Amino acid sequence: MTSIDSRTVHAACPHDCPDTCAMRVTVEGGRVVRVQGDPEHATTLGALCTKVSRYAERSYHADRVLHPLKRVGPKGAGRFERVSWDAALADIAARLKAIAARDPEAIVPYSYAGTMGLLQGEGMAARFFHRLGAALLDRTICAAAGGQALAATYGAKVGMHMRFFGESRLIVIWGSNSIASNLHFWTLAQQAKRDGAKLVCIDPRRTETADKCHQHIALLPGTDGALALGVMHELITKDGLDRDYVERHVDGFAALQERALQWPAERAAAVCGIDPDEVRGLAHDLATTRPAAIRLNYGMQRVRGGGNATRLVALLPCLVGAWRHRAGGLLLSSSGWFKPYKNPALERPDLLGGRTPRTINMSTIGDDLLRQAAPEFGPKIEALIVYNSNPVAVAPESRKVMAGFAREDLFTVVLEHFMTDTAEHADYVLPATTQLEHLDVHTAYGHTDVMFNEPAIAALGEAKPNTQIFRELAARMGFTEPCFSDDDESLARDAMRYDQLGTSFDALRERGWTALPLPDAPFANGGFPTANGRVQIDVPGLGLPGHVPNYESASSSPALAVRYPLAMISPPARNFLNSSFVNVQSLRSIEGEPRLEIDARDAARRGIESGCLVRVFNDRGEYRCKAEVTARARPGVVNGLGIWWRKFGVAGTNVNELTHQRLTDIGCGPAFYDCLVQVEAIKC
Repeated sequence: MTSIDSRTVHAACPHDCPDTCAMRVTVEGGRVVRVQGDPEHATTLGALCTKVSRYAERSYHADRVLHPLKRVGPKGAGRFERVSWDAALADIAARLKAIAARDPEAIVPYSYAGTMGLLQGEGMAARFFHRLGAALLDRTICAAAGGQALAATYGAKVGMHMRFFGESRLIVIWGSNSIASNLHFWTLAQQAKRDGAKLVCIDPRRTETADKCHQHIALLPGTDGALALGVMHELITKDGLDRDYVERHVDGFAALQERALQWPAERAAAVCGIDPDEVRGLAHDLATTRPAAIRLNYGMQRVRGGGNATRLVALLPCLVGAWRHRAGGLLLSSSGWFKPYKNPALERPDLLGGRTPRTINMSTIGDDLLRQAAPEFGPKIEALIVYNSNPVAVAPESRKVMAGFAREDLFTVVLEHFMTDTAEHADYVLPATTQLEHLDVHTAYGHTDVMFNEPAIAALGEAKPNTQIFRELAARMGFTEPCFSDDDESLARDAMRYDQLGTSFDALRERGWTALPLPDAPFANGGFPTANGRVQIDVPGLGLPGHVPNYESASSSPALAVRYPLAMISPPARNFLNSSFVNVQSLRSIEGEPRLEIDARDAARRGIESGCLVRVFNDRGEYRCKAEVTARARPGVVNGLGIWWRKFGVAGTNVNELTHQRLTDIGCGPAFYDCLVQVEAIKC
């Protein structure tokens, strides 16, 4: 009897999630048979989410793109023929050379967090585009407003350690459906709850997380800054401040106090659409509970005033001295802790050779693709190279995005695993490897461990890592710099300054992860990574933070609100991760179908019942889906769960048909949740 060759390798979840789980991948006979969480990793503790536990199903999916494909039909028709790598790369290089000879800034890379790896993300890709002189991409689509606001306040995207939330006595979960999007934090929150901690959820939607908290504050979208100011008013007037911490470690409090005193609980509550006692109660909890922690997430910053709101919320733990405790403070992102240990030479910005190409904001790609050449914008976009993203599904105001991608004079190359909405509009689709098939190094934004991903199996079909695709394309373009010959192991060795981590590359590879050398309570005695070590309130160029109303709301645009009286947010469906996993049948079966959650009172006024086919519309477009009458939606707000691929939509659209391309106050990010709509029944 012959034994089956079996081995287990260390891996890391590549997806855009704060948990960045350590995984163990079991391979038998050259095939992955199990993907599980690593029980020895202090954050993962053996558990994976429903999505990633089925990662092998995704890698071995019958619809996986495994060979280079060339379009032979109209854009969007899905008609492609198989071609060789040689033919594909030769034609792509020839087309790019011709465009670059006219103006390399007419070539635009488009990528985000389809993989969070340092290598397969922007490692070799950045080298390629820097050498080419292509336009730069401002990667704003998820976290730009909150990230820049946090950095302006604290000096970097830093916060408390996730592992200490289990010791907190008060946990405020602000703008996060943690059960769906931050599973391992939720495990710690549940541990704290069992030990007597109070859990408060702040979210317009009654999420699965809100169901499990002691209190749910269902504020209107885009009013988080007003709530924070109302809480500050209470802290100031009810002697809830830690004045010693503020005096020692916070700059600019006097001006903030003057502003906050203009926001009594009644005013804040009126703006937020909640009861004044909810404002007072939150302030009392923060002032009297030790240790108190805030888990802030990115949902609340996807509105016009999202940056200012983030600044205000980030100040709350400073005002009450929550940072004195290792289980107190705030966590939005930990990614700034990794910056000193990352090697900036990985992406080789020196290859720009002193050039400063124009920058395209990925959140306005619809307008940018439809724009003609102009001195203030630069050349018309002639070529788009898409990797680690699905902009036709995820970018705002998708009617314009679709029109841009449908341009016959736009040359589009997409590196992908599947025929996504974007891939179906490509001239070439190049097969990329999944996380089980390539090498990578990962940092995180929800914890402070560096992770290693070992390839578990050989690449399926003719798939290649992103690094290899750009390496071969560079050769076809005639780029002879030695850095384009670096293999993936060399890139991995160059990705981090391992000696400063207190480990080595080989030790990281053997164990699978290593923790950053950081104190447990990093700001107990101040020492924030600002220029003077103090929290900054009145920031040059930004001024004093305040409540910034939505672009689209009854208060800021009353005429528009008459026609479109419902605010719409579009949080991710629980069983998808942005647009990833939508094509995994088992997960799509759990999720059901595209739907709009609507409050019973709003539904009754429109003759809508659960199961009705409804039309959701505004001046930008319309979206058809099934209605679900539910208490998860508060009055005046509907929840269009996303992000479904358009091809799985009732009428070939998704919720981004309705969102706009206007940008946030800080960071120039998208304002996805700043959107007014009307809803009508089509068929019940």
